[in-house]
Amino acid sequence: MGTVVTIDVYPDPTATEAQRAGIRGQIQRACDILHRADQVFSTWREDSPVSRLRRGEIAAEDAPEEVAGVISACAAAREISAGWFDPWAMPGGFDPTGLVKGWATERALGVLRDAGVPGALINGGGDVAAFGSPGDDGQGWRVGIRHPWRPDALAGIVATTGAVATSGSYERGSHLVDPRTRQPASRVASATVTGPRLTLADALATGVAVGGDEALPAVSRLTGYAAYLIRADGSETSIGGIEFVR
Repeated sequence: MGTVVTIDVYPDPTATEAQRAGIRGQIQRACDILHRADQVFSTWREDSPVSRLRRGEIAAEDAPEEVAGVISACAAAREISAGWFDPWAMPGGFDPTGLVKGWATERALGVLRDAGVPGALINGGGDVAAFGSPGDDGQGWRVGIRHPWRPDALAGIVATTGAVATSGSYERGSHLVDPRTRQPASRVASATVTGPRLTLADALATGVAVGGDEALPAVSRLTGYAAYLIRADGSETSIGGIEFVR
């Protein structure tokens, strides 16, 4: 998927060595899910099923079974975002990159949740999924939003019990495409969406980065989701009660 993933796990401090060994095994399972997603969905890999699908070498029904699930999730996100997120409008054909990173990260986190650890966080290239707490004080997770023009600074810090996804052109250049014109476009410097599910938050952050203020109503209609954007002129806006912390 062309990115770096980090995993932070906070086991019960009273866990036995055998229990900790079991957690290490679950971390490996989470890594296996991420590697599998990269093998299947990465457009950076010429031999991935999605790359072959884009070239017309195989049909969707010939791809691995998880591709059908991602296609379905992409179609749902396209409708929810009022078309601002549209993998079928990308150059070269269907490109689920704007959703599948969050999808894979969320699936990997589910393995750790099922393992019963008190808290874990996975950062998939700036898209974050978390549950529980990073300590025994009950304080929740805090996630920094990178400043779009100052790589050594944060634009803000948000509290989350679920997902935080940020999209913009400051790291990968002009890779965002306006599905209505099918041309490279980004109306904002940075767009962040928070919510309970990283799969959808990832897609919506892509849509808001492309559509800017016009795409915000799609987020405001969803229960539990909020958005924060920094416009190209440096002005900011937020909807949905996104929670900033110090």
